[in-house]
Amino acid sequence: MTKTPVETLRWRAWLLTDTPASRHHAKLSAFYKGWLSFRGNTMAMVGLWILICLILAALFAPLLSPHDPFAQNLGNRLQPLGSSNHVLGTDSLGRDILSRLIYGSRITLYIVGLVALIAPITGLLVGTVAGYVGGWTDQILMRITDIFLAFPRLVLALAFVAALGAGIENAVLAISLTAWPPYARIARAETLTIRSSDYISAIQLQGAGALRIITKHIWPLCISSLIVRVTLDMAGIILAAAGLGFLGLGAQPPSPEWGAMISEGRRFILDHWWVAAVPGMAIFTVSLAFNLLGDGLRDVLDPKDSEK
Repeated sequence: MTKTPVETLRWRAWLLTDTPASRHHAKLSAFYKGWLSFRGNTMAMVGLWILICLILAALFAPLLSPHDPFAQNLGNRLQPLGSSNHVLGTDSLGRDILSRLIYGSRITLYIVGLVALIAPITGLLVGTVAGYVGGWTDQILMRITDIFLAFPRLVLALAFVAALGAGIENAVLAISLTAWPPYARIARAETLTIRSSDYISAIQLQGAGALRIITKHIWPLCISSLIVRVTLDMAGIILAAAGLGFLGLGAQPPSPEWGAMISEGRRFILDHWWVAAVPGMAIFTVSLAFNLLGDGLRDVLDPKDSEK
């Protein structure tokens, strides 16, 4: 049943009120106001729509792909852009590039999703424990963090993959192991600020233990900063995964991974440039979308900006 304009205005006024009637009402009101602020950022909405299209392409890849991404046809190899049966051409083995791009979006989302799940949680745990407990615990955890930060991310990921072996799972693990230190730093800085606040002292006087304070009161306040950092880091994660695939250390052939597709196409870059350029443009577009989305979320979730 559709809502009438009067009901829509009533709901809008209820969500935009400055005097919420309950905690649930306050959360819904804050979410709606944040969405209105985010929706007003045109570039952030562009990034969001690009990512929605990427997710839909990954979900409905069998329906959207015009050809089998693994089917080879050497008699149809290196077809140019705009061919009758291959919109984005074919690669050196006659495989349809568009179909491989669509199926490659699944690998990209798989890597991004796992890294976005592992790295921030690890960094949040390490950073909040270090910031709240302090002392030798803080010193040890932060020195370990500094060791990881001392190496370039891609170089460290290459070292882990070389030790663990090539493969998409090992690539995800290697990228996660190199991505958590910045989140730990952010979480520790937030925790040091929160730890000295009056309401934390009041909770301690009520008998709350360190575990409850960290999980129930500190973590919720750190999540917004981590969400912004995660979205801004997604471009770097995609590039790291593509770099490992380019070097043959990520997803293994014949998987349609975008970095591996660029690696294959570099042999024909002068005469058949589209074989490498098309997956490169896909990586660029998705990385740009994550950056635009991260900028929009930062404007909404950053408390310093909301005070201006």
